[in-house]
Amino acid sequence: MSHTTPPPAPRVPSDRRPARRSRLTRIALAVLASAGLMGAALPAPEPLGIGDPLFPHLGNPGYDVLAYDIAFSYGGDNTKPLDAVTTIDARITDRLERVNLDLTHGAVRSVAVDGAPASYVRSGEDLVVDPGRAFGPGERVRITVSHTSDPTGPRGAGGWVRTADGLAMANQADAARRVFPSNDHPSDKALFTFRVTAPKDLTVVANGSRVARVLSGATRTWVYRSADPMATELAQVSVGRSAVLERTGPHGLPVRDVVPAADVSLMTPWLKKTPAHLEWMERKTGRYPFETYGVLVASADTGFQLETQTLSLFERSLFAGSGLPDWYVESIMVHELAHHWFGNSVSPRRWADLWLNEGHATWYEMLWAEEEAGVTMTARMRQAYAESDGWRKAGGPPAAPRPPAAGQQISLFRPVVYDGSALVLYALRQQIGTAAFEQLERRWVAEYAHATASTDDFVRLASEVAGRDLGGFLHGWLYGEKTPPMPGHPDWRSAAPVRAKGAKKPEGAPAEARHAPPAAVAKR
Repeated sequence: MSHTTPPPAPRVPSDRRPARRSRLTRIALAVLASAGLMGAALPAPEPLGIGDPLFPHLGNPGYDVLAYDIAFSYGGDNTKPLDAVTTIDARITDRLERVNLDLTHGAVRSVAVDGAPASYVRSGEDLVVDPGRAFGPGERVRITVSHTSDPTGPRGAGGWVRTADGLAMANQADAARRVFPSNDHPSDKALFTFRVTAPKDLTVVANGSRVARVLSGATRTWVYRSADPMATELAQVSVGRSAVLERTGPHGLPVRDVVPAADVSLMTPWLKKTPAHLEWMERKTGRYPFETYGVLVASADTGFQLETQTLSLFERSLFAGSGLPDWYVESIMVHELAHHWFGNSVSPRRWADLWLNEGHATWYEMLWAEEEAGVTMTARMRQAYAESDGWRKAGGPPAAPRPPAAGQQISLFRPVVYDGSALVLYALRQQIGTAAFEQLERRWVAEYAHATASTDDFVRLASEVAGRDLGGFLHGWLYGEKTPPMPGHPDWRSAAPVRAKGAKKPEGAPAEARHAPPAAVAKR
């Protein structure tokens, strides 16, 4: 994801759920029940989480989602709730007497488990489903929820984005639960099918490939299906008066861009650049990992761009009137494209691994600007080094970020996860050399393709490629409160900024804000 409002900026969490029942408490309850000291009734439903240190309320234990099948009915008014049916196919991993789903917005009308009606209750930010029997490890279950999906809510809360002519989605980091019931954590990736019914004069596009389009009177139903697993935060559905522009990328890759119908001539010169961006990224990291790619241009004021899988979301204003130089706009396009290797295919195992997404996307953004526009990476990295201690003091080190500001789920996206994390990669390349670094990058996206990976996994693979243990070297860069010395640049210095006495500590910047181009090259 990236912001285009200079200078750099952040992202963040929402209100916390009640703490998950401790393991000892659950064991004690089980012992009491088995001893006949408790009634047969289950404990009261409660919201759960998988214990992510930054978003402890996200995700749910005990099952692995295999596939989502989500149907929306859009009537043409983006201020009214959509009727929706979400079907979840999951595999049980631990004994479960109830199944918790993340859901914070909209009304629930009914729930069925394996086709039979099931009772349910809303608890905190969860929909707690009681199937009437316990599930054991290895069982498959299908949960069908009839609900509404409400596009209204506070600006910046995430989920549905209301555009000038319809809707789009921006679910990062924790807002898919505002749109559909889910296991809303990137560690549980699944296949997706979207079935969207809308007035026949509107165009619907979603992640993956279109597999059906059926006209029925005044409406049309569009069906899209992903070929590869996807995190809930990367889901995308666009409905509007749009044109779909199709072209071919490297090795015959289908490229489809979605733009406001009135803007085709304005956007075409920009979007024609995507095949060259794909070719450039493939030279660096290997073959593009999905079945299609494209750019979705939305007439909306989001303040960021977002790497929704196979269809990256961009604000219209980036291409029309942003005032940014052409090379910089293209580097932002490359940033979102790079995420399809780093973040979409290889997804973070927990949110503290976010630096692997944003650091790499920023790295290729900068490398493209250096190779294609002559904007040197070293100059930008030296500036980042000078500011790095300040970023670490404000938001924590790259691999151990401080939790986002309360009620601002995107404030996690601070400068330290962008240039501050790219700085880690720069230091690593300085330490092991360009050839080893490029080998590491290719192996990383190949060995963890369509899976999740952690910071420890990256350190382990880097050490293997380098032929020596890099744990000690990388620990300071990833977890240190102070920025370590930069290999090859002993003269670089960093210091936390001094805040005037009594000055208020600044809050996190908006989601994925990006650096403005340096003044010296702004006219390129």
